[in-house]
Amino acid sequence: MSTTTFETRIEVDEKVPAVHITREFNAPAATVFQAHVDPGLLVRWLGPRSCEMRIGHYDARTGGSYRYTHIDADGEYGFWGSFHEIRPGELIVQTFGFDGAPDGVALERIVFTDLGDGRSRLVSTSLAESFETRDEFVASGMEYGVREGYEKLDEVLAG
Repeated sequence: MSTTTFETRIEVDEKVPAVHITREFNAPAATVFQAHVDPGLLVRWLGPRSCEMRIGHYDARTGGSYRYTHIDADGEYGFWGSFHEIRPGELIVQTFGFDGAPDGVALERIVFTDLGDGRSRLVSTSLAESFETRDEFVASGMEYGVREGYEKLDEVLAG
């Protein structure tokens, strides 16, 4: 597999308090999906390179939940949520919360589309409760972590 790095598009919606992320991968949709639900794979790519990831629990099934921590030289950052729907190879609907903003839970919908020739596209939409919450989320540095995380995922997928 190629280690081509694709652009990660992060767009802030002007009409609703949402963030849209679009990214292509040199791997089938089922493989990219698996990297999102398998904690052994997830720990290898999610988040910036400067962070170590520790998973408290990760039960990626409809009705399941998760909790993990990113650790860097400046501290620990806890994240948690619930899986509302899991459709293997196609869709993840989950909530996403951050310990630093416990009232700012977002609803996320991640769609995996097979593009043929061993390629796929991921489209993620995170809907926050308000524009203020969404803007705090974006200002937190999430853009950096998302871009670097997907670069790491490219490396994991390339084997």
